[in-house]
Amino acid sequence: MTTGRRILKVNGAELSADLLGDPADPAVLLIHGAGHCALNWSDGFVRRLADGGRFVVRYDSRDAGGSTTYPVGAPPYGLPDLADDAAALIGALGLGAAHVVGMSQGAAVGQLLALDHPDRVATLTCASSTPGIPGREQADLPPMSDRLAAFFAQSEAQSEAGPGAGSETGVEDGDGEAGADGGGGVDWSDRDAVIASIVEGERPFAAVSRPFDEDAVRRLAARVVDHAADIAAQSTNPYLLDAGRPWRHRLGGITAPTLVLHGDEDPLFPVEHGRALAAEIPGARFIALERTGHEVFPEGTWDVVVPALLAHTRRPGGAAAPGRP
Repeated sequence: MTTGRRILKVNGAELSADLLGDPADPAVLLIHGAGHCALNWSDGFVRRLADGGRFVVRYDSRDAGGSTTYPVGAPPYGLPDLADDAAALIGALGLGAAHVVGMSQGAAVGQLLALDHPDRVATLTCASSTPGIPGREQADLPPMSDRLAAFFAQSEAQSEAGPGAGSETGVEDGDGEAGADGGGGVDWSDRDAVIASIVEGERPFAAVSRPFDEDAVRRLAARVVDHAADIAAQSTNPYLLDAGRPWRHRLGGITAPTLVLHGDEDPLFPVEHGRALAAEIPGARFIALERTGHEVFPEGTWDVVVPALLAHTRRPGGAAAPGRP
């Protein structure tokens, strides 16, 4: 069993990666969403995948966690660069190809990775995603919920009012991605304030049919803040990225077997976005996650998600990893 963290130099950046499992097993690469880091993939979830015979790699993208950060408000890279980074990371780890699992912005990166670096993608899984560039290629799909739109409007008003106007908890950039906090009024040197901002920023994305587990989200937020080389950059720069050229029209060219997972209560990308994405990728399978919002696989979904991922990432021919059930 391999465990531990590695720093890998790719494309002029240093990326921090956590490894868990047997390197001889099929490799699963987890790509987190905007404003998140590797730790947002729960330890328990990652261990379940490893126990199922997978070599799991969760890593911090640029401006996240322990990876290279840039001045707040001026990220010198775009979304296609993150796809290039993922391809280079797979190569640097000597994996050849990996089973790519992306959430939200990470799923957009996964789509580009499968399109532009097909040799690096054994299979693709997209969670909480939408076809192509959010906000620019989805006029035919439902908008975000009224509740989330109101949250964004309130957060924008607070940000315009300046520091001290109230809790800075959410932003929306031109691509429709959501931020953990607005950045305009957070004192980034105040650990408790940043943690509180992250908690309140996660709340409106959770499913409304089940209680919001504030204590668990707060514990994770504390770990995320302590893990971040620059929490201000992590909470700001990923929402400013140039998404590049539209790619929805290219989705039919994805050749990797694809699985689409989507919460049936996703307030940012209603479930129709996930169904549309699956419909545009040849042979893609769609699974709706009950009582789930725009969230990183809540524990209540693991009994559905983990078996689905293990089945999707089995070795060619359906053989399980050596020595595994």
